Amino acid sequence: MATAFYDSLRPLFRPKSIAILGASEEPGRIGGRPVQYLKDFGFDGKIYPVNPNRETIQGLPAYASIKDIKGPVDQAIMAVPARFAIEVAEECAAKGVKSIVAFTSGFAEMNEEGQAMQQRLTEIANESGMRILGPNCLGIFSGRDGAFSTFSSSIEMGRPREGNVGIASQSGAFGAHIFSLARERGVGFSYWATTGNECDVAFADCVRFMAEDDGTDVILGYMEGCRDVERLYDAFEYAHAQKKPIVMMKVGNSDIGAHAAASHTASLAGSDDVYEAVFRRFNVYRARTARELVDIGYACSFGQYPKGNRLGIVTISGGAGVLMADAAAEVDLDVAPMPEKTQKKLKELIPFAGTRNPVDTTASFYNDWSLLTKNFDAMLSEGNYDSIASFFTSFAYSDGLTQNTIDAIKPIREKFPDRPMALSIFGKPDNLRKFEADGILAFEDPAETIYALAALNRLRIGFEKALPKPPAIPAKTPKMPAKTLNEYEAKRLMKRAGLHSAEESLVQSASDAAAAAAKIGFPVVMKIVSPDILHKTEIGGVKLNLDSQAAVRKAYNEIIANAKKAAPNAKIDGVLVAQMVKGGGETILGTFTDPTFGPVVMFGLGGIFAEVLKDVTFRVAPFGVREASQMIQEIKGSAMLKGARGAPPADVQVLAKALSALSIFAVANADRLESIDINPFLVLEKGKGGVALDALLVPRQG
Repeated sequence: MATAFYDSLRPLFRPKSIAILGASEEPGRIGGRPVQYLKDFGFDGKIYPVNPNRETIQGLPAYASIKDIKGPVDQAIMAVPARFAIEVAEECAAKGVKSIVAFTSGFAEMNEEGQAMQQRLTEIANESGMRILGPNCLGIFSGRDGAFSTFSSSIEMGRPREGNVGIASQSGAFGAHIFSLARERGVGFSYWATTGNECDVAFADCVRFMAEDDGTDVILGYMEGCRDVERLYDAFEYAHAQKKPIVMMKVGNSDIGAHAAASHTASLAGSDDVYEAVFRRFNVYRARTARELVDIGYACSFGQYPKGNRLGIVTISGGAGVLMADAAAEVDLDVAPMPEKTQKKLKELIPFAGTRNPVDTTASFYNDWSLLTKNFDAMLSEGNYDSIASFFTSFAYSDGLTQNTIDAIKPIREKFPDRPMALSIFGKPDNLRKFEADGILAFEDPAETIYALAALNRLRIGFEKALPKPPAIPAKTPKMPAKTLNEYEAKRLMKRAGLHSAEESLVQSASDAAAAAAKIGFPVVMKIVSPDILHKTEIGGVKLNLDSQAAVRKAYNEIIANAKKAAPNAKIDGVLVAQMVKGGGETILGTFTDPTFGPVVMFGLGGIFAEVLKDVTFRVAPFGVREASQMIQEIKGSAMLKGARGAPPADVQVLAKALSALSIFAVANADRLESIDINPFLVLEKGKGGVALDALLVPRQG
């Protein structure tokens, strides 16, 4: 049953009547193309060209204004100059038009005057309930209805094939590029929508509509930015609930902000890292190229997902089999060997074949095509693989080879309808469509064949998991004070938030330092404490492994002298004397404020792993312990925490709790906190916990 949201956008996506404002007699003009497309591609609703200077447009009766149209208008295409746009939109609202597709440019993308005009369009949409797509967009189409409300030349190749793939794009030209690539790939479409300046209808709205639509099973997206996080989350969450895959291209990287110089965490991140984390959270597949976007969308459109990661490979080329096995290893697909008894059986069929997995049939089946059938059957019946990939090079250029291959594989396709089958094959498009008609995927490149099957498996795993629910923010969560905190104060605050630290004491004299060290127990570490000195080690403000009161007194005097020399104007709060914690693994925890998504948590191993290798991962806050545990598993160095090379495993449960607690604290203090660095957070042996050895909290300015 359609929701009110879906119903509000139905006249835009599936109109029964369309008016073209600024319609042109010339099909090549912006106002002429949609008239031609609607006529030529069989729009089954009413077409109302509007042009006060003509009686007919391309053989259709023309109207002087929208007011002169007698019947209802679901959608009005605005192809008029910007100076007339507000007046035309107001007339549409007065007429009761339900939606506008605004081709017109010259709004917020131009100047402040254009921004003001665009704001007025937003107001008109809000006041009237009329939905507005654009302005400055390339339009929209419904593959089912022939409602091609666009001036894109990409449609001129003929009416696209109807299908189950929807495309939403913030860019008109690149959206048309994606459509053209997908069309050449053999994809059939439900909808295509470009959102332009998004004065009303946003990219997220288009995704949500397609997620609700019964005829759309796959959504391809192209994003440049997000104006409304909650709408985007809602769209992604709804698509996940419906088990509809979203394959996304996100472009545009930017620095997080000026605080990066002060915060180590922020300097390791860019906005793209945050989008990556959001996509991971909602099981959105991130494509890096337009071809990958189309390939994965194409694979998803068949609606077949492997039940596991075991991959069988059948090939006519030993070299191609090795290439495909290498690609499978890259993406964690298990190319497990065939059972010994099955290998023996296949050897009897083709004595010189490779039978382990990949299975190399050689060219023997040219003389007996049943050999191909038997190899496929053995792999799935006895090898019990979850999906199967094959290499048949340029067979599809030959009608005979195409038909022979289909005849050989089709019985196995029918016997195992739930096991995805993908071929690396190329040739004539008509022959490729024959494979697809039998539910067999076709890719040119052998590695891309494997990557597509891996993507299907990853999406299946994501759909089987419930989306993580953000934890509630307890009322007792401590608050960040208005002032800048020194390290001692910062760690005490973090301890209240749930991140433990070693026993320590802040002192202002050498004698007090010695007494504190004796109470804590040797050895100790000593550090300068100053809100104006962020990088203590570089100025000689840190002393380690101090094992006597005499060493502590000497260290105190040296630390104070070094600090005054390096930063004579710095406010010095004293020297921190702390327990010298040994063993364990160093990690770095932190938060920063993303301009779009708000507080974000970062995690990585300490030392070169974060500094040089950038082996870090991110999550939008807040999140619970389960998601924190997944976060820990995502970094490449996670094996170090599991007890690599005989070392005892670390207390990752305490680490996960610390990450979750940090995320909750960051959200509770979002209005007053810019970033946090806990570097290092030492994770001790399993069962012994973890401690924050340093903490830097950067307050929000202004």
